[in-house]
Amino acid sequence: MSWRLPLVVLGVLSALAGLAPVAATADNRGGSVSYRWTDEQGIVHYGDRIPPQYAPRGATVLNNQGVEVRKLDAQKTPEQAAADALARESVVKQKQHDAFLMTTYGSVKDIEAVRDIRLDQVHGQMTAAAQYVDSLHARLGELQTRAKLFKPYSSRADAHRMPDDLAEDLVHTLNELRTQNNIVASKTEEESTMKAQFQSDIERFTELRAGHN
Repeated sequence: MSWRLPLVVLGVLSALAGLAPVAATADNRGGSVSYRWTDEQGIVHYGDRIPPQYAPRGATVLNNQGVEVRKLDAQKTPEQAAADALARESVVKQKQHDAFLMTTYGSVKDIEAVRDIRLDQVHGQMTAAAQYVDSLHARLGELQTRAKLFKPYSSRADAHRMPDDLAEDLVHTLNELRTQNNIVASKTEEESTMKAQFQSDIERFTELRAGHN
């Protein structure tokens, strides 16, 4: 039965190896390396292995002469990882927009020309919506005047119940008025945002052109 003992010992050693802390490795010149890490109290430690509880905090790798050769980054929280991803995405978008500005426009006047065309379009939409709102207000006034002839708005005892088509017209006009007012507000905000965006593009374009000169 003695042949089983080495196998058992080997199995135990293999299991323990899986739980061992980060061990020293060889540097590029074949020498051994050590680690420097800081615990939760800010105390600096050195050793040929990083205890598992400190491995996520990051460490510095030292060669056999005690010279720093590289760093092991600390593990990031999900929030930190998400923030880094957003930052990288922002950088990529900025580079793409810079490329768009430099390949699309030849001068600030080109940007201003496009801006004026776009603003004229939005202003025209705002004007049309505002005119429609005025006509809806007039329509609503007429309907309300008619509605006063019927119950429940009329005080006359012999007043009839408001006709269904008049009630429906009132509701439709009020809803349409609300919709068009929202459109006017939306176009006003769009105009403001567009002005700010084009101004930002002009400033960025000027900065990029200055950097290329």
